[in-house]
Amino acid sequence: MLNHIVLMGRLTRDPELRRTSAGIAVTSFRIAVDRDFGGNRETGEKETDYIDVVAWRQTGEFVNKYFSKGRMVVVSGRLQMRSWNDKDGNKRTTAEVVADNVYFGDSKRDGDSNGSSYAGGTSYAGGGYSGGSGYNGSNNSNARPYGGAPAPADSSVSDFGTMDENDGDLPF
Repeated sequence: MLNHIVLMGRLTRDPELRRTSAGIAVTSFRIAVDRDFGGNRETGEKETDYIDVVAWRQTGEFVNKYFSKGRMVVVSGRLQMRSWNDKDGNKRTTAEVVADNVYFGDSKRDGDSNGSSYAGGTSYAGGGYSGGSGYNGSNNSNARPYGGAPAPADSSVSDFGTMDENDGDLPF
C-alpha cells in the first residue's frame, strides 16, 4: 500500500506554531492549490483546492520560521483522515496532509519583510537536512550547499578557476 502526496501551492495565511503538552512543535497551515485541468467554463478560471497541512517537530519549526502568507510551498507527505466531535457533539471528519518534507516553491521575493535568507529548492525534513543552502538547524560550517561536497574550512580556498571563452574545450 502507498500513501504519498506531493502538493505545490501558496500559503493562505501565516503558519501557526503550537506545542503539545510534551513540548513537541506542531505547525498547521493551509495551502491553495490550482487544479491542472477543468476550471470554470463560463469565466475560464481554474478551480482552486484549499488543503490543510500539519508539520511536526523540526519541520514544523522550519515552516513557521521561513514561510508566510502568499509564499509558494511544496509539501511532500501522506494524506490522513482525522475525526473529532464538534462543540454540538456532532462527529466531524477532515482530511489533512502530514508533511514529511517541505520545500521552497519560489525564490525570495523582493521586499519580503521576513528577514530570512535561503536559496530556492531548499528543504528541511524532520530528522535531517536535505539539499539547498538554507536552514539546517545548526551553525555547521561544513554545510553542503545544493547537496554537494562539504564547503572548505577556509572560505578563501576555491576549486574553481577562470576559463577562456575561446578555449573550445568545455567540461560538459
